[in-house]
Amino acid sequence: MQRETQDALKRVFAADGPLAAQVEGYRPRAQQIEMAQAILDAIKSGSMLAVEAGTGTGKTFAYLVPALLAGGKVIVSTGTKTLQNQLHDRDLPSVREALASGSVAALLKGRANYVCLYRLENAAAEGRLESREDAARLRSIAHFAATSITGDRADLAEVSEDAPVWQHATSTRENCLGQDCPKYKDCFVMRARKNALAADVVVVNHHQFFADVALRDEGISELLPSCNTVIFDEAHQLPETARLFFGETVSSAQLIELARDARMELRAAGGASPELDRIASKLDKAARDLRLCFRKEGQRLGWTQAMREPGFADALQSLGQALEAVRKPLGEQAERSEGLGACARRAADASALLARIREEGSAKEVRWTEVFGQSLQLHITPLVPAELFRKQMLDHPRAWIFTSATLAMGEDFSHFKRELGIEEAAARTWPSPFDFERQALLYAPRGLPADPNDPAYTEAVVEAALPVLRASRGRAFLLFTSHRALRRAHELLKDRIEYPLLVQGEGSRSELLVRFRALGNAVLLGAASFWEGVDVRGEALSVVLIDKLPFAPPDDPVLAARIESLRAEGGNPFMDFQLPQAVLQLKQGAGRLIRDEDDRGVLVLCDPRLRTKGYGRTIRASLPPMKQTRELADVEAFFARIPA
Repeated sequence: MQRETQDALKRVFAADGPLAAQVEGYRPRAQQIEMAQAILDAIKSGSMLAVEAGTGTGKTFAYLVPALLAGGKVIVSTGTKTLQNQLHDRDLPSVREALASGSVAALLKGRANYVCLYRLENAAAEGRLESREDAARLRSIAHFAATSITGDRADLAEVSEDAPVWQHATSTRENCLGQDCPKYKDCFVMRARKNALAADVVVVNHHQFFADVALRDEGISELLPSCNTVIFDEAHQLPETARLFFGETVSSAQLIELARDARMELRAAGGASPELDRIASKLDKAARDLRLCFRKEGQRLGWTQAMREPGFADALQSLGQALEAVRKPLGEQAERSEGLGACARRAADASALLARIREEGSAKEVRWTEVFGQSLQLHITPLVPAELFRKQMLDHPRAWIFTSATLAMGEDFSHFKRELGIEEAAARTWPSPFDFERQALLYAPRGLPADPNDPAYTEAVVEAALPVLRASRGRAFLLFTSHRALRRAHELLKDRIEYPLLVQGEGSRSELLVRFRALGNAVLLGAASFWEGVDVRGEALSVVLIDKLPFAPPDDPVLAARIESLRAEGGNPFMDFQLPQAVLQLKQGAGRLIRDEDDRGVLVLCDPRLRTKGYGRTIRASLPPMKQTRELADVEAFFARIPA
């Protein structure tokens, strides 16, 4: 039987096979076929396999084909909702068609992606929106909900996905009423979950996978026991996502919403309570006052550092008192309606979590604060999610496949395995089929300050970039490790280049990418979100410049606690954690350059530490095998050979 499946695999990937007939531009790649075979073997044996496959390997087909051939129920988890949609709407149908497979596929997103009929109805009845525009958007959502089959807010183009009004028309884990909801039978979330339970292949994303698993929600926790195979694409994101979802968070926005919902549910239940209305208002004010303790947004502060902020300790105590003051009367009103009962549970949970955050924690977790423009979050985060993740894997024998273009440092997977507690997993790497020696050049400019923290460093990076941009005629991504450096580079470049200049923040990522591709000669300045998950093929992108090695800021509270923990255990935090993390992130950024076998381009790595530090050789060895130069003339000659 296994031999038959292997033969079927080879036929599918053959030059004259069904994939070639179904997918335009398909051509067999030895790396793809070998990867598919390794995944098929892991699925058949119910084992763990970590796979790093270079750009162009075709890893999506390399895991979908064996998963469908092997049969059984499959969960595929991707890094983002965008990739999730692409997988469900484009890649899976192609493979199912090629295999003539009768398998049923379902797309399952997190709860907040679907219209909540109960909250939508209450918001419409309440009529207390902040603007006429929001009222009009709510009416559009109501019309959409009445006609949509899925209730997926991504299908309503006229109301942007980040519009604030969505918080009135969607639910969260905290405010969902579950089976007590009067709209439960018509619930879009439950409809999506029923479809997923009946499907052979279910496509989720990492955030949703972990949220539902960690919270023992009825969605994924019902899917996993019957599942034969779990495949994580973009698996390099898993440790950070796991850390986020195995942690606990309470936010000022969450408590402000609780206060608003409590007042709304009281009115919906048939009468307001002046006393409860007053103490709900006090909770609202206490949550806002906590945020106002911090003048700067975009901060991540360790607990000790946050407690030194003037007024924070007092504001935290006041918030705890305000929350307790709401919790008791809500509990007394809980039986009046399902909504009030949910508010009572939310108040009790938030009060207990706030009390835990204020206590001294264990050495395995870190307490910290994150400050946004309009809100503040208080976190308890596990330092290493491995133990918690591993528990999810041991409840039932199945195959676990982890795949990405960036999992290893060289061929060493130990960092990734250690982070997830999967040390016994088999691991394989397949290099990109692209001819990097012919297609790409690695340029390390001379004349940069030896210390990347030098105040003049960004100015030097821009000066090094300008002649490269002239040689390439624009067509570049300039990637920065901080938003401060990005803003400074924008100031320095805006009056000095003749090419269209696009800057992260001046529109959504997808909008900027559409403009970048259409312009054909643009220069795009990006930070974190442009380092990965961005695919620009062809001549529109011919340069990727990276200003510094992407080491995480050492003052980040989670990283600082992790470093201290590793040091206390006798480890080497730099070699065991910081360097592998930076290598994987650098590989992601560098991977934006060559996306197709006809692409050509220059990777500009500005950080002098690539040459001056002993670890620089390790980093360079982890990159694709490009010719390397320090001479600008070689860059100019490279582009001179490319027709204008």
